[in-house]
Amino acid sequence: MDDDYDFSGYATRFNIQCADGRTIRKGAFSDCDGKVVPLVWNHQHDAPTNVLGHALLENRDDGVYAYCKCNDTVPGEDCKKLIHSGDVDSLSIYANDLKENRGDVLHGMIREVSVVLAGANPGAYIDSILAHGEDYEEGAIIYSGDTFDDLGDSEEEETKVINNTEENTIQHSCGGSETKKKNKKLEQSAEDTKDSIETDKESDDSEDNSDDSNDDEETIEDVVDSMTDKQRNVMFAIIGQAIEDANGTDDESESENDSNDSTKEEENKDMKHNAFDKDNEDNSLSHGLTEDEESTIISDAKRFGSLKDSFLQHSEEMGIKDIKYIAHAGTSVVKASGTSTYGINDPDFLFPDARLATPTPTFIRRNNEWVAGVMSGVKNSPFSRIKSIFADITEDDARAKGYIKGKLKKEEVFSLLKRTTTPTTIYKKQKMDRDDIVDITDFDVVAWIKTEMREMLDEEIARAILVGDGRLASSDDKVNESNIRPIWTDEDLFTIKRTMTVAANATDDDKAKMIIKEAVKARKDYKGSGNPIFYTTEDTLTICLLLEDTQGHRLYNNANDLAAAMRVSTIVTVPAMENLTRTVTSGASSAVHTLVGLIVNLNDYTVGADKGGAVAMFDDFDIDYNQQKYLIETRCSGALTVPYSAIALETTPAV
Repeated sequence: MDDDYDFSGYATRFNIQCADGRTIRKGAFSDCDGKVVPLVWNHQHDAPTNVLGHALLENRDDGVYAYCKCNDTVPGEDCKKLIHSGDVDSLSIYANDLKENRGDVLHGMIREVSVVLAGANPGAYIDSILAHGEDYEEGAIIYSGDTFDDLGDSEEEETKVINNTEENTIQHSCGGSETKKKNKKLEQSAEDTKDSIETDKESDDSEDNSDDSNDDEETIEDVVDSMTDKQRNVMFAIIGQAIEDANGTDDESESENDSNDSTKEEENKDMKHNAFDKDNEDNSLSHGLTEDEESTIISDAKRFGSLKDSFLQHSEEMGIKDIKYIAHAGTSVVKASGTSTYGINDPDFLFPDARLATPTPTFIRRNNEWVAGVMSGVKNSPFSRIKSIFADITEDDARAKGYIKGKLKKEEVFSLLKRTTTPTTIYKKQKMDRDDIVDITDFDVVAWIKTEMREMLDEEIARAILVGDGRLASSDDKVNESNIRPIWTDEDLFTIKRTMTVAANATDDDKAKMIIKEAVKARKDYKGSGNPIFYTTEDTLTICLLLEDTQGHRLYNNANDLAAAMRVSTIVTVPAMENLTRTVTSGASSAVHTLVGLIVNLNDYTVGADKGGAVAMFDDFDIDYNQQKYLIETRCSGALTVPYSAIALETTPAV
């Protein structure tokens, strides 16, 4: 044997019972003789640094011997130092493609050898260490040789077994609450089967001895005699359950004989389900892999993070069910999800945390540029109760009169009109858990929330001033229209209603021309201040701007040209005005009117609020629920105070 290795030892021993009750029989891994497999640390595959080197396998009469060579990486050198110093002295294997019979592993393929802190097979140890260099020296480290007679019932071991079952792997651990439950259920079966097993044991021994020609090896009888009473009961229970499952009869003796007769045939078939396995009934431990499949799985091991994960990924496409493996040491594997074949796998783990592109999260809102114009355009009054008194001097009785000598002079007669608008409260309320406020450290979440509350409050007031809040009259949240009077639906004394009848076959150009003409004509009745603003929708503005002459030239290059044509100072689009309708009843008939736009100078609209009714923000802390609560509210009134100061353009379908 070439001496170019760092240490060697038995990866596993034959005919020695492992801690989990399995026994690896002679020749189980004969196909692995001369095979080179990876050498890893403690069966971990979550990083390339866990690969320590490679191991050359040699099949011997008493076990599988491994000649191990560490690589030149830092972990490889560290492992070599640990072994030379005697801190680590155990080897373990990972194998699959298993064939078993009653707890005896008859065949398998070793996929890796691992340096472990403690092995499951008491015969696995490192017995030879070679130091390369001038001081060539061979030493020996003896494994303690634990017999694992005491299976133990600790809570830690119980958790280990349960966790391994969930991972769909065979871990060589002891005990477990699940095993206790199974044993309890099978206790009666064990007693009934025990006598039959004792009777047939000699035939089992002779058959097993015929397979093993070495007289020095332990027989089944020797192994059974070395068991504790607890271990024997477990073995009897497993065999009894297997007999019942195989034959479905109450005759245990006949079942046992039938099972013995078919032992050789079953050696070449899949192992029937384990009495302790709580997963699927079909727990096949055998699958014949072709050379191409094996090559594919091994080559993809790096991509999937480990041989185990590579097998699991390819299991469905290759028709493998419930792949199991022997891992002679506990392991906690973190699967790598990357697919890189160079550099660092999953380099995104090292990327810096993403940061906000803006100081605070950006609100997804409707276009609210019009809100500021409305709030700044209205007239503000320091009194919340607005009273308007008008004297109607448009009638003939109010006209000045000519005098004829000798005739009686007549007194002037005119009417007084009065309207009073009282205030209402408009509010917005929010709350947050104080724990969340403290944990959000990237920005001032309280200031951010208060900004949103003020924006939404202003938008609601501006909407109520122009067209109303749109809620049903029965809604508790509705802003009362007798307190904040909408310009659109205000009395005819204040808002001039101009309705256009649209034919069913009218085009957009027809509608646009009609709107522009009606806006110009309505200015005759307008009595408001200065040059008004046209508030409308994007759709209305678009069809008006797209008007063309007979040569295909646009009539209006921009909104300013259109505003001049409509005799308004500017045009402002309001998303809240889209698709607004109202039903107008006249006698027995009614018609639906769709709002097109409002022409108004908001200086003629007065919003009143007392000193205590101005916009105010309130904070409160609920100590019972550890919540911070916020309230923003105002108490105000609003109404047009100049007669005929607004024009509402509406359309209605032709009858």
